[in-house]
Formats: sequence, structure tokens, C-alpha cells
Amino acid sequence: MNRTEFVIAIAFILFVAFALGWFANWLVHRLTRVSQADLGELDNMARMMQEAEDTRDQAIAYIQEREAEMANQLHQTEAELRATMDGLREARGENEQLRDYIERQNAAR
Repeated sequence: MNRTEFVIAIAFILFVAFALGWFANWLVHRLTRVSQADLGELDNMARMMQEAEDTRDQAIAYIQEREAEMANQLHQTEAELRATMDGLREARGENEQLRDYIERQNAAR
């Protein structure tokens, strides 16, 4: 095999390798190409996901608002309970004083 035949053989091998590579690339792109139906479905899924995220954000905001309201109501109820307990304590003290007074009045007779 002389030099010219060797160059032609190498050129032919390189051309075949190029053709096989190009064909493989075309085949991969052909098989993995996204169709319009798939794009429509992806758009629909993206829209649904956005709506779900918005709904989630609204739910979180509502829960936080309700939690703040409930915490405020709890604090008010605790304050009312403390005031009631203080009033009950004072009433019991007055009751005990009146009982002692009545017992002393009955003992004096």
C-alpha cells in the first residue's frame, strides 16, 4: 500500500466515522425531541403547580393569621382568668372575715 492509497483509506474511514456520528446525533435528537403535545402538557403542569403554590401560600397566610388571633384570644382569656381568680381569692377572704365576725357575734351573746 503506497502513500496515496493510505491517505484515501484514512479519508474514507474518517468520512464513515463522521457519517456515523452525524446519523447517531440525528437519531438521538429525533428520539428525544419534545412534541407540541408534551410542551402543552408541561405548560399545563407548570400552571397547575403555580396555582398549587399560590393556594399553599394563601393557606399558610391564613393559618398564620388564625394562629395570631388564637394566641391573642388565649392571652385575653388568661388575663380574664387571672382577674377572676384574684376576685375569687378576695371574695373568699371577705367570706372568711364575715364568718369570723358572725362567730364572734354569736359567741358574745
